[in-house]
This record gives sequence, C-alpha cells and structure tokens, in this order.
Amino acid sequence: MNKKESRLRRSRKTRLKILELSTKRLVVYKSNSNIYAQIIDETGSKVLASASTLAKDTSASIKNGGNVEAAKAIGKQIAEKAVAFGIKEVAFDRSGFKYHGRVKALADSARENGLVF
Repeated sequence: MNKKESRLRRSRKTRLKILELSTKRLVVYKSNSNIYAQIIDETGSKVLASASTLAKDTSASIKNGGNVEAAKAIGKQIAEKAVAFGIKEVAFDRSGFKYHGRVKALADSARENGLVF
C-alpha cells in the first residue's frame, strides 16, 4: 500500500463515522501549492460553503497558497461563511491527512472564528 492509498483508506473510515453522526462536515484538501475547504451537508450531496487559495478574492491577498499563513486565512474565511449561513457545528474531515501543519492551522483558525468541532 502506498502513501496515497493509505490516506484514502483513512479518509473512507472518517467519512463513514461522520455519516453515522449525520452532521455537516468541514472537508479539507491540500496540495503542495494550495489548500481547499468546503462545508458539505449531511447527505454529502450539496456544498454549503467553500474557500480556497485559488478563489479570486483570496488569491490577491495570499502570496503563497501552500503555507501555514494561507491555511489560517482559509480557515478564517470558511468559518465566516459558515456562520453567515447559520452553521455553527460541523465534523472535521481532514481527508486522511495528518492533523499537523497546514491542516491544524486551518482547523484552529476555523475554531477561533466561530465553528465548533
């Protein structure tokens, strides 16, 4: 099993647990140069809010999308969008990535700005 298969296996386990909880989920995906966050409804079929370093409003203010500072900005932005939609509680879906570095920075920033998970 290679690194990608291991990550995908971990993400499947997490998503099954979140499905049992039947709550909205904050999904994080990261690449080497960007980071993405989405809030998805309980059924998994509708994106309620999204933020990424590629969005026009954030790409102008973020110099490098693949660092911790960019992750903090995206965490703040996704939390503000969620609170505007009336979403307070979510389940954190890190897509099998380690809770470390950029993923942790995004989660901490989202918590500081009003999301509970």
